[in-house]
Amino acid sequence: MFDIQQGDAGEVVLAGRLDAAQCEKAQQFFDKLPAPHVVDMAALDYISSAGLGVLMKTQKRLMANGGGLRLINVNHHIRDIFRFSGFDQIFEIVPAAD
Repeated sequence: MFDIQQGDAGEVVLAGRLDAAQCEKAQQFFDKLPAPHVVDMAALDYISSAGLGVLMKTQKRLMANGGGLRLINVNHHIRDIFRFSGFDQIFEIVPAAD
């Protein structure tokens, strides 16, 4: 299961599993973001390489306009995926409180 929505403070809230089966839904949502955004990953359980691709495509588009994504509440497992892929050098990542 995967859910993506706009939070009360305007942040993007991801929940569940962002894998290849959910990438089209996620990409359509992210394509509508006009400016830099905070992405709350507190409820995200898993992200695949396809999900990383969605975030990377969005990051590139936003950086071309002087912005980017800020990933917050990133759990240890998801943080490891970003670190092992080198994506921790591309995104601003704020870990979840342990």
